[in-house]
Amino acid sequence: MFYSNFATTRIKFKEPHLLADCPKAPKIRRTFTLTVLDKLIAQDLLKTLVSVWSVIVVIIVSREFIRVLDKAIQGRVSSETLATLLALKTLIIGVSLLPPALFMAVLMVLGKMYRDQEMSAVASAGGGVLTLYRAVFLLVLPLSVAAAGLSLYATPWAEATTANIMHAGDESADLRGIAAGKFSEYSQGDLVFYVESISDDNVMHDVFVQHRQGGTPSIITAESARLRELPEGRYVMFYHGERVQGVPGQLDFVIEKFQDYAVRVEEPDTAVFYTRTAVAAETLWVSGAAVDRAELQRRWSVPLGMLLLSLLAVPLAQVSPRGGVFGNILIGFVIYFCYGNLLRISQLWVTKEVIPVWLGGAGVNFLLLAVGGVLLARLYGWRWLYSHLAQRGAA
Repeated sequence: MFYSNFATTRIKFKEPHLLADCPKAPKIRRTFTLTVLDKLIAQDLLKTLVSVWSVIVVIIVSREFIRVLDKAIQGRVSSETLATLLALKTLIIGVSLLPPALFMAVLMVLGKMYRDQEMSAVASAGGGVLTLYRAVFLLVLPLSVAAAGLSLYATPWAEATTANIMHAGDESADLRGIAAGKFSEYSQGDLVFYVESISDDNVMHDVFVQHRQGGTPSIITAESARLRELPEGRYVMFYHGERVQGVPGQLDFVIEKFQDYAVRVEEPDTAVFYTRTAVAAETLWVSGAAVDRAELQRRWSVPLGMLLLSLLAVPLAQVSPRGGVFGNILIGFVIYFCYGNLLRISQLWVTKEVIPVWLGGAGVNFLLLAVGGVLLARLYGWRWLYSHLAQRGAA
């Protein structure tokens, strides 16, 4: 048998020397990269948003444009400004319809992914609700910033421009709506025109006019007439005709023939009336009036509504694979209907000073945020929601 004695020697390494000799691990930097899922959801969301928004805007703008056309027929709006008014109306209405269009688009895109069981594939790959929020808000955040600029600055400019065009149309409304083959009334009933035909150079032929001046009516018939702007004002010039003046039932009639005869058209002297929606944002910021604060809240409700409704739409979009085609869109309609009406009520109460300004601006938005939290908790559980909030607070 062999025996060996082994001496045991203990070697101590001091920690600083150990750390100094060991190579340091490189620091890992987190970089933001777009995934395939992010691009897929963002692209589908943008396409659906454009489609939904276009349909809603066309329906609403068509109704408004019919009213503008009615004013054009009455002669209160020039036909040259119809395209400009249509563009301004589209801008005003389009900005206000961005929140509901985006809300419906998120519900439709994510609801389709749930029905096609694409969400199951996302969940199996480790994706959760934060993955969906990231993909959705890649589009929602820049759109909200753009909507804030449009709501605060572009729409008031469009409202003011529309008011100026309508005012200019009212000032020059007389004689614009004359059409061949029909009677047209102007100057508050003092001028009644009938024109047989109108040439391309705006010369009226075979003209019949009833003109009331100083309570005495007169009838003018002329071969031609045209509108002229003179230094003294706007006149209708009649050529080669006859004028009969007198009160029916009396014998003192004046009958005269003329080569040219002028009738002045009264120009209304009116001031431009701007509503609160046409006031510049800078003026509202420095104003302390309750009505101005309520108008600011209305403008800020567009970008805030886009953010909060998108936050709410992610858990609301969950449907079973056997769910209907429209999923929870009906519930979304009800939620937006209540949200929009509460916003209008709060703004009215702020205007009448029933509630303080801060409550009118934050109350409805906090309520919508709470509804979104409840839907998230119903979908993922209260413990999940509390743990994620706690992690965010610790970070």
